[in-house]
Amino acid sequence: MEIDLILKITGLGILVGIIHSLLSKFGKEEYAFIVTIVGLVVAFGMVISLISRLFDNLKVMFRL
Repeated sequence: MEIDLILKITGLGILVGIIHSLLSKFGKEEYAFIVTIVGLVVAFGMVISLISRLFDNLKVMFRL
């Protein structure tokens, strides 16, 4: 597993958490929710690219 990807997702989570807290504190709950959703989508995008590479490697390995 790539430690680089784990650190990127962790950093993204911390950043999204801080922004969410700040926006909630200032009464902008709608924007805080949007920031959280965008953070999730970005994190899932990182993971999906890794899963795509896994399937490509499996195809090569089994000659499919």
